[in-house]
Amino acid sequence: MSRVSAYSKRLLVLGVIALFAAGGAQGWPTGIGGDADEKGEVALAGCTCHNELPDNSVTVLIDGLPYHYEAGIEYPLRIQLIGGPEIDAASNTGGFSMLVSAGTLAAGDDFGDLVQNWEGDQATLTHTNAGSKTEDRSWLIAWTAPSAGEGEVAFWLVGNSVNGDLAPSDLDRWNRLSASIDEGDDDGRTRVIFSGDGDIEPPAPIGHGVDIHEMGAGLLAHWLGLLGFAAVMIVLLFCGLFLRYGFSRHYSGRSNLLKLRIKHLRRGDQL
Repeated sequence: MSRVSAYSKRLLVLGVIALFAAGGAQGWPTGIGGDADEKGEVALAGCTCHNELPDNSVTVLIDGLPYHYEAGIEYPLRIQLIGGPEIDAASNTGGFSMLVSAGTLAAGDDFGDLVQNWEGDQATLTHTNAGSKTEDRSWLIAWTAPSAGEGEVAFWLVGNSVNGDLAPSDLDRWNRLSASIDEGDDDGRTRVIFSGDGDIEPPAPIGHGVDIHEMGAGLLAHWLGLLGFAAVMIVLLFCGLFLRYGFSRHYSGRSNLLKLRIKHLRRGDQL
């Protein structure tokens, strides 16, 4: 064998090794679940291929969990990740893996292309390739409660907030949470379960008032009403000043006739 051919074969072997190494360093934008990183269920173990430990700078939350569930009821839920790398709308932003001990998971309304069951397992849910590019790292899902008598149901969720380079690294941040719901009477109240440092920007306040124009009052009528209110306040102020100083015995500006009248009142000799 010539030295050139032996050298070419070594280059080919090195190229194959590099290809596999690059493939092993790729992220999972098409979803993740099961024992994908060989450390147990991802929803329990976490995204350890990105970082060994979770990061509390990423808040993982589930919104809409009931305090108690009733058998067979479908509950709409929202999963959201807050924190981590800046969101780049042109690339991947994040993903999740969720597991329940009972009941079934499915995509929420209009999220059929963004969420999927991992390998057909209805107890496990994850994002799709399109779902890894959400603008706000949130996903709508639905959990259908199990049949009666199942008892307490456990939820496990891991969320990964990424920088979009498709390469696991310490630049990505992930966190996980677990929660449980017991069977019972559902009174319609829901709650938010989250894990993280809680550094969440509060939503804008919801206005409960009604715009004056929606009440049938036009702009001219509005200003006329304000002018009328101002006129009443001016009249009241004038009357108060008049009563205070117009009939006061100590006010030097009163008329001589008023002085005489007050003098007669004090003497009591008026007719």
